[in-house]
Amino acid sequence: MVNCVLCSEEGGTLIWRGDDCRVVLVDDPDLPGFCRVIWNRHIAEMTQLSYGERDLLMHLVFAVEGAVGSVMRPNKINLAALGNQVPHIHWHVIPRFEDDAFFPGSAWSNRLRDTSDATLKMRRQQALELPQAIRAAIATLS
Repeated sequence: MVNCVLCSEEGGTLIWRGDDCRVVLVDDPDLPGFCRVIWNRHIAEMTQLSYGERDLLMHLVFAVEGAVGSVMRPNKINLAALGNQVPHIHWHVIPRFEDDAFFPGSAWSNRLRDTSDATLKMRRQQALELPQAIRAAIATLS
């Protein structure tokens, strides 16, 4: 699709790629550990996927969610598939903490606070473990 950022770019730092999907780590300074699970072909809606494709995608989303939970140990994990600005199927997997910049609002809401530099540095260090944990979780799906 012309002008689709997820067709022309990875959408983040590539962690894993399969025939149908990829998993990336998003470079968000306020939300370390933020990942996306992206369908490789340009499709806008989940209902445009076959039942088998939907199952595959959701198994990947849940594998990433589990890895993010184990590595980052957040208070909550947000899953979102909005696609209003980028109408290409992708799921956001976002570790949330009570002291993050937007909590309890969505990751796209107005900033409520600044998280300390020390806390963000520690979370960025934790996020370095995500690629291995995500690949291991996905490997168990085969």
